[in-house]
Amino acid sequence: MSTTMRAAVCVRAGGPEVLELRELPVPAVREGWSLVRVKGAGLNRSELRTRQGHSPNVAFPRVLGIECVGIVAVSTDPRLPEGTTVAAVMGEMGREFDGGYAEYALLPNSLLMPIATTLPWDVMAALPETYLTAQGALDALGAVRGRLLIRGGTSSVGMAAASIASAHGVETAATTRRPDKIDTLTAAGADHALLDTDGALAASIHSIWPDGPDYVLDLVGASTAVDSLRLVRRGGTVCVAGSLSGWLIPNLEPIAMIPSGTKLTAFHSDTVKGSVGAASLQRVVREVEAGAYRPNLDRVVGLADIVAAHRYMENNEAAGKLVMVP
Repeated sequence: MSTTMRAAVCVRAGGPEVLELRELPVPAVREGWSLVRVKGAGLNRSELRTRQGHSPNVAFPRVLGIECVGIVAVSTDPRLPEGTTVAAVMGEMGREFDGGYAEYALLPNSLLMPIATTLPWDVMAALPETYLTAQGALDALGAVRGRLLIRGGTSSVGMAAASIASAHGVETAATTRRPDKIDTLTAAGADHALLDTDGALAASIHSIWPDGPDYVLDLVGASTAVDSLRLVRRGGTVCVAGSLSGWLIPNLEPIAMIPSGTKLTAFHSDTVKGSVGAASLQRVVREVEAGAYRPNLDRVVGLADIVAAHRYMENNEAAGKLVMVP
């Protein structure tokens, strides 16, 4: 094994250009942590915000990346022998310690999820954060049947949620703000693809479901959460599981803004990391291998392409998941 590795390092807060390809020492293994040879890493808007300087307690320079898949290269855990295929997600990866934008990552054993799979690395890398978030949000909604609206449908999580819901027979509508992405929604499994522009969504929704959807998975977040509470049927549930429009709902007045009997919940993928997430991710992998779930890869890039990939993500051009393969 080489003593050095390539990594995309965020040298300071700023635009995509602050990501620099560098040669670094391979991290030294210590007790409780194992070395993973990274085979793929999904790119996420969370990393975009960290790069911009919005994540607290992040010291630069930092190797970003809140998720990765790969092979255990050096193990300190008997349950994770060398050569084991693993995935890791969240747990302050890429924030408090270096993450997946590298050829090797030193990760806490508690984060590592052993996975049995025949999937190619680029497909496998598209799954952990995206599908664990989508599945967890659908579980939080209780959306096992009925009518589901996904706002922010062309995000990687939105497309994963549409794929999961479609496989389980949930009638699904998904939204985009760009007419050129409509076909992407139906390809992901949505029964209805809708434009979410200029206040027209309510009329479109009520033409399909006069009483509104039973569930709304809101991946746009802060700017649309209150509107989603108005769209869902009385007594239905809204789950905010994304923050494409930021983190905070300004001037939230619960009694005035949440219709009586309607429920507002949230989901954060940090709750399904490590051993808690391993069984869920293994189920996702099996469904993908069986063809029931359809991962949507927008593009696969190399480490040298990270700056362009971040610019592409920041410009909201992606429809589906961006994956880095070192």
